[in-house]
Amino acid sequence: MQKIDHIEGRAIPFGAKNVDTDVIIPARWLKTITREGLGQGAFETVRAKEGNVFDDPRNAGAPILIAGDNFGCGSSREHAAWALLDMGVTAVIAPSFSDIFSGNAFKNGILTVALPQEQVDRLMEVAETDEISIDLENQTVTTPFQDRFTFEIDPFRRHCLLNGLDEIGLTLERKDAISAYEAKSADALSFLSGQQVAVPGAA
Repeated sequence: MQKIDHIEGRAIPFGAKNVDTDVIIPARWLKTITREGLGQGAFETVRAKEGNVFDDPRNAGAPILIAGDNFGCGSSREHAAWALLDMGVTAVIAPSFSDIFSGNAFKNGILTVALPQEQVDRLMEVAETDEISIDLENQTVTTPFQDRFTFEIDPFRRHCLLNGLDEIGLTLERKDAISAYEAKSADALSFLSGQQVAVPGAA
């Protein structure tokens, strides 16, 4: 998982509320056996409308998506997070998120930033013309116009995202302790390896 500390660039001013995972990535795309290419199907129904924000050349490769309240509701499909990543999105800003989507996003290295609606509205306005900056270390979102908004994030998730740690990475952080335990257990539990164990008093 890639480390996230500072994300800066164009933000897609989507803003729609109650966007479910079927809108993020329609069910017909779930048959794929790879994560690659899902960005092509992301927001397919929205992109079918002329003049949509996703196909605006100015937003090509934008690392930030600004959405409305209750983003990611609906099914638990992890493909929604994969599709966003394949689009190049590594942060989503919204007033609130579905718990399941938020968890899937975190596990795939996407930062979800919850801000009050009025602050999201301001960022939507700025995104029409200028870039936005997210500083995970200091938990702030800023604009070129001196806007500075702070956000809360679970300390564990913050640690993992800052250090690029997924479940495997977290386990490897404890590799010395794991090795020490295995070495200690090798003698105490030698019978598990099929070795003969001497029994006191046996002939």
